[in-house]
Amino acid sequence: MESVIERIQKGRFSQFHGGIHPPEQKFLTCTKPIASAQIPEQLIIPLRQHIGQAGDLIVSIGDKVLKGQMLSTSDSPMSLPIHAPTSGTITAIQSMAIPHPSGLSENCVILTPDGEDTWQERHICPDFQLLSKAQILEKIADAGISGMGGAGFPTQVKVSTLAKIDYLIINAVECEPYITADDLLIQEHSPTILDGIKILDHLLAPKNILIGIEDNKAKAIEVLKKVTADIDHIHVCVIPTKYPSGGEKQLIKILTGQEVPSGVLPSSLGMVMQNIATCFAIADAVINDTPLIKRVVTVSGQALDKPQNVWALIGTPVGYLTQQCGYSNSQDKHLIMGGPMMGFSLANDQIPVIKTTNCILAPSEIEIASPFSSTSSKEVECIRCGQCADVCPAQLLPQELQWSAKAKDQSQLEMLNLFDCIECGACAYVCPSQIPLVHYYRVAKAEIRQQKLLDIKAEKAKVRFEARKLRLEREKIARAEKHRIAAEARKARMNAGTTEAKSEKSAVAAALARVKAKKAQTNNSENSPETINAPAAQIDDSKSQVANAIARAKAKKLAQKNQAAENQAPDNATLATTTEAAPVNDKKAKVAAAIAKAKAKKLAEKVQQEAASETVDLVAESTVSATGAETEKDAETKLDEKLTTEATPVNDKKARIAAAIAKAKAKKLAEKVQQEAASETVELVAESTVSATAAEAEKDAETKLDEKLTTEATPANDKKARIAAAVAKAKAKKLATSAAKSQLLE
Repeated sequence: MESVIERIQKGRFSQFHGGIHPPEQKFLTCTKPIASAQIPEQLIIPLRQHIGQAGDLIVSIGDKVLKGQMLSTSDSPMSLPIHAPTSGTITAIQSMAIPHPSGLSENCVILTPDGEDTWQERHICPDFQLLSKAQILEKIADAGISGMGGAGFPTQVKVSTLAKIDYLIINAVECEPYITADDLLIQEHSPTILDGIKILDHLLAPKNILIGIEDNKAKAIEVLKKVTADIDHIHVCVIPTKYPSGGEKQLIKILTGQEVPSGVLPSSLGMVMQNIATCFAIADAVINDTPLIKRVVTVSGQALDKPQNVWALIGTPVGYLTQQCGYSNSQDKHLIMGGPMMGFSLANDQIPVIKTTNCILAPSEIEIASPFSSTSSKEVECIRCGQCADVCPAQLLPQELQWSAKAKDQSQLEMLNLFDCIECGACAYVCPSQIPLVHYYRVAKAEIRQQKLLDIKAEKAKVRFEARKLRLEREKIARAEKHRIAAEARKARMNAGTTEAKSEKSAVAAALARVKAKKAQTNNSENSPETINAPAAQIDDSKSQVANAIARAKAKKLAQKNQAAENQAPDNATLATTTEAAPVNDKKAKVAAAIAKAKAKKLAEKVQQEAASETVDLVAESTVSATGAETEKDAETKLDEKLTTEATPVNDKKARIAAAIAKAKAKKLAEKVQQEAASETVELVAESTVSATAAEAEKDAETKLDEKLTTEATPANDKKARIAAAVAKAKAKKLATSAAKSQLLE
């Protein structure tokens, strides 16, 4: 059986299904050398320019960078870094429109060149064979190289396969009309391209290397045959011109005769394919330590005065390149990124050049309205002619795919192998109804990818939820086991009969008692009148504050009256001399007043010391004050009754005895209230009733004192003066307590 190499040497190639022959239009640029585009005033560098994830940004706004400096890092095989195409300053990092059929926006780094074009330090390696395979792969990854033929697949992933490779295929076909970037690159830089092919040969160790190129590139074919003449296992394969011969599966079919099944990678069949421009970038990165910061771009179209191929920095705005080629933009003009078959229209001329950009088209009105363009007329209904299926190189059913795409039937689209479509545009090219079939397929692919991402996120969320549920269950079981072990250990210690065991039993009993008390307190507080009548309690509290204010005012008034009485003491003494009262009585009254003042001061200090105690002490003091006020009121009533009787020594002695008994009872009652103050059920009741009771008692005492002062100054009245001093002493004590309570409440 004739081998693949034998067939190639004889010029016999297999044919893929379908294909078309559109006008080539390569004459506009194929005879002109590659020009170097000037550095623009601003470079727009998207973070993601390939299939995969964007790298992690490592620069900030305001940073000064050098040419070739890394701007982002890659943390996975499917992410690639980006580099500074020239030296300058990072002026912005923002979302901007990128080259995409839908006008998608993504994060971009805005670099303002400084015009010096200063390189970072580079390490030249003249002999790549001195490097290990791992070092070469690292250099390729760090240079950010991806497939430059259109797909943009990370190169280091492709060339790091562990499969046994029979054929390394170099794609130099460049089958799409107008595009001549690879053709001119081969003519001018064939030695560097050959170095790149040798590096791939070193990494993959294939049995044969096949360079596929169409027969419409005579100069490039001659150059390739010349540089590879001394290498036996490299074969230049000149194939017939037919669109789309440059597709991966189509070129494999042409050269090897093998069909790549749907969903199968060529590497599993022993084949790896790389673009000719990618080979140039690999050599530049490994040997010259130059990252992928520029590429050859074909700027063509009849609307340009000087169509040509240019070396364009990555991030150069499209409008800057077209201006250098003699293009004046207007509303009647069109810009297309890519070729006329697989390219897409641009919304504006500020879209940047990226790693996969190989062509910028600026067609004239005649070109854009030609029969070869689907924009020449409006879309009409499909007539079911079947021409789209005849020319489809992937052997799909474009008509049914379009119907399913319109109906958003994603399951049916996958059954029809939508993702095998290479978006070559051959179906739309031959469609008599001018249906933009490729656009329907692109939208459907995007929707399916989005839905798959949502499904993946939902599945991950489900996995996290299940993991959390299991973790909580394990923690619950662990806590229960821990508590069981602790309880058993505590029970064993408590049954040991030692002193520590008895102490632990007491502690457990105390803890249980506290829990029960707290539970009972909660139930009582929920059913207590204070909880039910909460608004009323708030009103009583307000009244208590008012009563406290009145009590302070009255205390101040009483102090002023006492001061006035002291100032008039000589006159009262003279008056007492003229009466039957003896000087001894006057002296006793002063002594009694001094004793009352000292006791009142002592009581005030005691109340202030107790004011810092906890809430329970406050309850106790409040209750004592209320009870003391009631006791004082009873004492005053009894004294008033005794004043109406005859003023005899017996009555005087009885009055002192009654006062002493009342004082003892009040002291005993205060101690009893202090003991009961620990209960929490009397808090609100005590606070809400103290002020009102104290205010009423004070008012009655003042009224009775004023009545006693208006009576005649007789010996009996002298005795009444002593009684009034006792009443004043009681009032002072009561006022000190009330003042301390009001301070605590405030």
